[in-house]
Amino acid sequence: MSSLLDGINGPQDLKKLKREELPALAVEIRDTLLATISKTGGHLGSNLGVVELTLALHYVFDSPRDKFVWDVGHQSYVHKLLTGRREQFDTLRQYEGLSGFTKREENEHDHWNCGHGGTSISAALAFAKARDLKKEDNEVVAIIGDGSLTAGMAFEGLNHTGHLKSNMIVILNDNEMSISTNVGGMSAHLSQIMTGQVMRKIKGQIDELLQAIPGVGKDISHFARKVDHAIKGVFIPGRLFEDLGFRYVGPLDGHDSEALIESLENLKGEKGPTLVHVITRKGKGYPVAEEKAETWHGASPFDVETGVFLKKKSNPGYTAVFADALIDLAKEDEKILGITAAMPSGTGISKFGQAFPDRTFDVGMAEQHAVDFAGGLALEGFRPVVAIYSTFLQRAYDQVVHDICLMNIPVTFALDRAGIVGEDGATHQGLYDIAYLRTLPNMIVMAPKDENELRHMLKTAIIHPGPAAIRYPRGAGLGVPLDPEMKELEIGKGEVIQDGTDIALIAYGHMVPPAQDLAKSLEGEGLSVAVINARFVKPMDTDLICRYAQSAKCLVTMEEHVVQGGFGSAVLEEINEHLPEKNILVKCIGVADKVIEHGAPALVRKDLKLDPESLLNTVQEFYNEVVLGADPNSGKGKKKVHKTGGNGQNGGDQSNPSNDKKENGIEIQPVNG
Repeated sequence: MSSLLDGINGPQDLKKLKREELPALAVEIRDTLLATISKTGGHLGSNLGVVELTLALHYVFDSPRDKFVWDVGHQSYVHKLLTGRREQFDTLRQYEGLSGFTKREENEHDHWNCGHGGTSISAALAFAKARDLKKEDNEVVAIIGDGSLTAGMAFEGLNHTGHLKSNMIVILNDNEMSISTNVGGMSAHLSQIMTGQVMRKIKGQIDELLQAIPGVGKDISHFARKVDHAIKGVFIPGRLFEDLGFRYVGPLDGHDSEALIESLENLKGEKGPTLVHVITRKGKGYPVAEEKAETWHGASPFDVETGVFLKKKSNPGYTAVFADALIDLAKEDEKILGITAAMPSGTGISKFGQAFPDRTFDVGMAEQHAVDFAGGLALEGFRPVVAIYSTFLQRAYDQVVHDICLMNIPVTFALDRAGIVGEDGATHQGLYDIAYLRTLPNMIVMAPKDENELRHMLKTAIIHPGPAAIRYPRGAGLGVPLDPEMKELEIGKGEVIQDGTDIALIAYGHMVPPAQDLAKSLEGEGLSVAVINARFVKPMDTDLICRYAQSAKCLVTMEEHVVQGGFGSAVLEEINEHLPEKNILVKCIGVADKVIEHGAPALVRKDLKLDPESLLNTVQEFYNEVVLGADPNSGKGKKKVHKTGGNGQNGGDQSNPSNDKKENGIEIQPVNG
């Protein structure tokens, strides 16, 4: 039996099909989604829900001439299947494979790189206005979910679009029915009647006739429009959008491809902005995903027949440990609150919410509001803990600076997904938080070496009388024993795990265990290696850093963060400030100044030379060529450390022995790309 999907290598092939063939194609697409995502993992529910909508868009419009802008982009898998990426679809979210989001570099049908919510309308408006300025006539369509519509930026885009009145379409994919309650047959029927081309033409002609009546025509026309607007406000849930300057169409059944195609064809070429309200169901066609939409939003590999996730047994993740610790602390202090921005499960706040529903707040995709909401609660005597992914807190940077740090308000920021996040890729990597937080006045910034230390840091942050941030990674913990009681740590004090005189490895956060493993390997080569758990990047343990800067032959900083402005940079600043006369050799190992794409974390770390073998080679090369080579006499009677292979250049290190220079006595070398 021939497959309809196998014959589609681009939108032009889709248009060759008859409309009555589209339901069968939708079934094939859903089967493909299930077969692929069950192996690769990915966003399942949202993609199952937009199959018919995506088919209708590509059936009616002429992509890539007509531009589609997908909000967040995690629901663009069907779009990828229809735009020439079907044969590569099994590489979805895999290392060097297809991205899980739209990506301009990947395909000409992707016009906007995304991963964060609320950006589509602004981008689409820009494309529409650019088209007008260039006197072109292509269509522009933004597709945004009701979840993304909670982002303030989405309303900024709607407001500006209504003001400019550019020709564009916004598809509101309402997959939770959280906006509209009037989704019955009468509402849909009224919507089709009142928004069809014939009805719009009749209304326009009647308006012209009314205004032509001498003396009272304009008043009658104005009154008629008010009546029409009032009727729509009662029967159609689009009054808000019409007040913003949009033509409102809907609600439409998002799983009726025939009705969607007819409506979209009617709207092609219409003047001004139009909002099309489409009702879909997450997980459509896969019952277990329909029943538990939140669970199946982002799915790990699973068995299609049983719907059982194929999870390997592992230690509890940092997120789970954080949630349990927050619950334990909240049992003792009724002022502790949990806040998240549309990520209750991902951050563990959903578990906290089960224990304390009245003390839990999911503000939607509104990180800026979450931060200020927390600030106000803290001023009233509460202890809010804002759990947000590292990459998403970037969206509220001004609020962190202006509304929290400048007023020194005691808000705790729990930064989940700090470091390499893996398959979600560039838009989700948590690689910038140290740099954007450690510069802020009054802010405390810390990172635990393991899940046990995370619990102590959480208590420390909540008790601290000012803002504090804790960064911790995605994934399973180390399985270390958890202390029965959480304790407050001394702010700004690191931990010496082991002493040594040749190399001091100063590691931050979850790079401490790799530093311990690295030390063992180096000790096998006859070196004496110190390992320091920095704990804090602000305030830093200056005394500890300076002590080892003078007692060891060299320092090596280790972090899973960009080198520029990161932990290593902070160490260099401290040495430059307190030991300007000393010739301190420092190597900063971290992430290079480049976009870090998607892939399994282990593969990404290997590519960045943050895997065990690369770390060993990097430090060996540094010690051999910089430390021993710095003084011709230093190598007498000593054997150079054996190199295990590789070029020894760390993806984000700050050393290049062949091109070194000194600044105030510190050996600082340029970053290798």
